[in-house]
Amino acid sequence: MTPKELVQLAVEAMGRAYAPYSGFYVGAALLTEEGRVYTGCNIENAAFSPTCCAERTAFFSAIAQGERKFAAIAVVGGKGGTITETAPPCGVCRQVMAEFCPPDFPIHMGGPDGRIETVRLRDLLPYSFSPDHVK
Repeated sequence: MTPKELVQLAVEAMGRAYAPYSGFYVGAALLTEEGRVYTGCNIENAAFSPTCCAERTAFFSAIAQGERKFAAIAVVGGKGGTITETAPPCGVCRQVMAEFCPPDFPIHMGGPDGRIETVRLRDLLPYSFSPDHVK
């Protein structure tokens, strides 16, 4: 699957986001090594701390189905359900990725002009705390 196809699936997931408080909608599409795709959207909560990001929703859905090997993720986001900027994963989502993905895991971020910026997890979360630290 190409980064462009994965970003398109993230755009579709963004349309299912529940973001009545921030108005910032996010969609993610997580590709497994087997070629399956799990999507996620951000789901806000009035109490804020129970809110779950799109990336973690996708990861947790995949993990709940037994997946453990991931090839890439695409993330899009913006105000009012429109891609208004390149939206990188938050720190908590980066840490979840570090739990399940190698440092060279690609993160494709779709921008408002259709451009896709790809970064590696190690570049977004240098010096991450990984399972290797507690084994």
